[in-house]
Amino acid sequence: MIHLFNGFQNPFGGSERETLDLYRLLSADVPVRLWATSSRVSDELMRQFPIRPVSPATRNAPDGGTYVFLGAHWRNKLWPYLIPKPRRLIYVFNTFHPKIIALTTRMPRLLGWPDAELVLISDFQKRLLRVEGVVHPSPIDIDRFAPRQGRPDGPFTVGRLSRDTADKHHADDAALYEALLADGVAVRIQGGMPLRDRLAPHPLLELLPQGQFAAEQFLPTLDVFYYRTGSHVETFGRVVVEAMACGLPVVCHVHGGYADHIRHGENGFLFETTQQAAGILAELKADPARRETVGKKARQTVEQLFSPQALRQQLDFYRR
Repeated sequence: MIHLFNGFQNPFGGSERETLDLYRLLSADVPVRLWATSSRVSDELMRQFPIRPVSPATRNAPDGGTYVFLGAHWRNKLWPYLIPKPRRLIYVFNTFHPKIIALTTRMPRLLGWPDAELVLISDFQKRLLRVEGVVHPSPIDIDRFAPRQGRPDGPFTVGRLSRDTADKHHADDAALYEALLADGVAVRIQGGMPLRDRLAPHPLLELLPQGQFAAEQFLPTLDVFYYRTGSHVETFGRVVVEAMACGLPVVCHVHGGYADHIRHGENGFLFETTQQAAGILAELKADPARRETVGKKARQTVEQLFSPQALRQQLDFYRR
C-alpha cells in the first residue's frame, strides 16, 4: 500500500495538484490512499477525491507500507507516533526551505521510522539546495491540454495563470501590462486579484480570480503565455509546462525550475529584464508563424518529458 500525504488546503495549489496527479498515475496499478495532514483541508477537494484526515483515535490512519509526503511533513504532530511504521519513507520536496529538509530527514530516535528518501522536482532546485536525491518532474496529465485549432478573431493576447497571492506577481509587471495595453495587446490574467489596485480598468484587460476557469480552458485563449513571479520562486512551475502542453510559446523569467526544459528561441523564451521581455513579446506579436513554430516545439518537449517510458520510470521508484 502506498499512502500519499498532503495538506490539501487549496484546490489550485501546485503541491495539491501534484499529489492528485501522482495518485491518478499510481492507483492504476497499486493500492493508494490519500491523507490530509492539515485540519484546514479543502471541502471541495474532499468532495472530489477520497481524502481522509489522519485520526488514529477513530482508527482512520495509515497502516504501514510506503509513506509519501508531498509538500507536507509530520513534525510537531502526535499521530506519527500512534500509527504503524512505514516500510519506506519518501519526501517529495517542492520548496526552497533547507530547514524543512533538515526537519523531515532527521528522525527522532523514538519514532523509529526508516531514513527518508528525497525526491526533488527540478535540477534547478537540486543545484540551488545542494542536496542529494532523485529528480522527478511534477507529474501532469498532458492529455487534458491540447493546442487550439485555428486562431479566433480578436486582438493579440498575452496572459498568465497562478494562485491569487501577491508573491506570484513581480513588482515590475504592472508597468509591462500597461505598456502592452497601450500597444493594443489584450492582457488576460487568472489569479490577477492582487493587481486590481495597480492596474486601471481597460477594455483589453481581464483580471480573473483563481479557479474561474480550469487551466485547460483558460490557457488556449492566449496567444502567448507570460510568467514571472515576485518573492516566490518556482521549483518547477507546473503552469508553465501546462501552457507548453497547449502549444503556446512561453515567455518566462530565467529564474525557475521550468527553465530546465526551455531552450531559448526554440521551444520558448527566457528573459532577465523587463526590457528583454517586452522585446520578445513585441517580436511574437509581429510574427504569428514563429509563435506557431515555437508552440509546436513546446508541445513536443512536454510529450517527451511525460512520455510513457519516462512516467513508468518515475512510478517504478514509488512501487518498489
